[in-house]
Amino acid sequence: MTLSDLLSGKALPLISDLIVLVILSLMLVMSIRLWQDRRKRAYRSLTVSICIVMAHYGLQLYFHLAEPASGAATYWTSVLKIVSFLLVNMGVYQLYNPTLPRHRVLFVFFLALTFAVSLLHVFVPHWFAGTEAQERLLQDIGLELYLFVLIFLGFYLISPFIGQTGKYQAALTVYFTGHIAHVLNQYVFGGEQTALGLLEHVLPIAFYFLLFMLLFDRVVELMHAIYSTSITDGLTRLYNRKFFDKRVTQYVQRGYPVAVMFSDIDNFKKLNDTKGHHVGDEVLKQVADILRQESEECGVAGRYGGEEMVVLVTDPAVNIAEFAEHVRRRVESETTVTVSLGCCKIRRGMTAEELIRRADEAMYKAKTSGKNKVVSYG
Repeated sequence: MTLSDLLSGKALPLISDLIVLVILSLMLVMSIRLWQDRRKRAYRSLTVSICIVMAHYGLQLYFHLAEPASGAATYWTSVLKIVSFLLVNMGVYQLYNPTLPRHRVLFVFFLALTFAVSLLHVFVPHWFAGTEAQERLLQDIGLELYLFVLIFLGFYLISPFIGQTGKYQAALTVYFTGHIAHVLNQYVFGGEQTALGLLEHVLPIAFYFLLFMLLFDRVVELMHAIYSTSITDGLTRLYNRKFFDKRVTQYVQRGYPVAVMFSDIDNFKKLNDTKGHHVGDEVLKQVADILRQESEECGVAGRYGGEEMVVLVTDPAVNIAEFAEHVRRRVESETTVTVSLGCCKIRRGMTAEELIRRADEAMYKAKTSGKNKVVSYG
């Protein structure tokens, strides 16, 4: 069998359906894992939708391998194609958005409309007097045109509300092109155009591959978000205490000449009591932004608890006392508060816990000896 025979013969739809089923199987594995790990309704819906799409392609595969499908079998295959398209796009939407009651109502409406349009399959033979082949083509024309409507609704209703708009629009464009090829080949050229037949069976592979990549990227986004949440403070977006301590320990154990700066916002409790916690939160974020900016190229900044923030300076070229003084001046000039800072550079035999404690003690000394100053340990 030559490549030309393969691309133009009966093997092409068989190969196409098999490849799509493999892609859908990979998507199913990922959606099940998401459902197991996060127990959200969206992932359960996505899992169900992928199963129904697989049922559609499994049915098509059965008809390719067995006897040609009867009129009733063709009808249910066409209906299942529309339902699976609705479900998989609803699943994509749910990956990024909560499912509200109005969304379920809208989905049920389009599902009901699908079955209403499919009734043309029953009534066309009574309305149209033609050959059996002509009647069979016209029986499903309503569903074919209705699918175009659903594709355009996907662009309008779903695309603006998901995080990977470009990839989703590319997938819909591919699906739209494949469906145009199918309609032209069946209703204009009688299934005799090899090029259109090739597009009709190859483009669904590209469509589901793009959806697979969209789902894969979403899984990566969720994993990154979970990891980020586990190591950062929710308010300031600085690293949390557990992660900061771990990084200090790693650097100290490897013998790097690191230093730690400990900071505390002066009179923060009074600020909260007189101005309110929302003002206090804004001040925390302002100070955190300064620490993040200053430490971006030379270390790691973290929130140690309350109004206490810390910086691990990993660049040996940075003078920790000068660094702390620069931070103090920026806070004083750019915010409505001041900070007391303590710093300590690691010494021979000093552990990570000692390094942090010495910087904390130096900060406490700055706090109790006038505030808005820098004190170095030793």
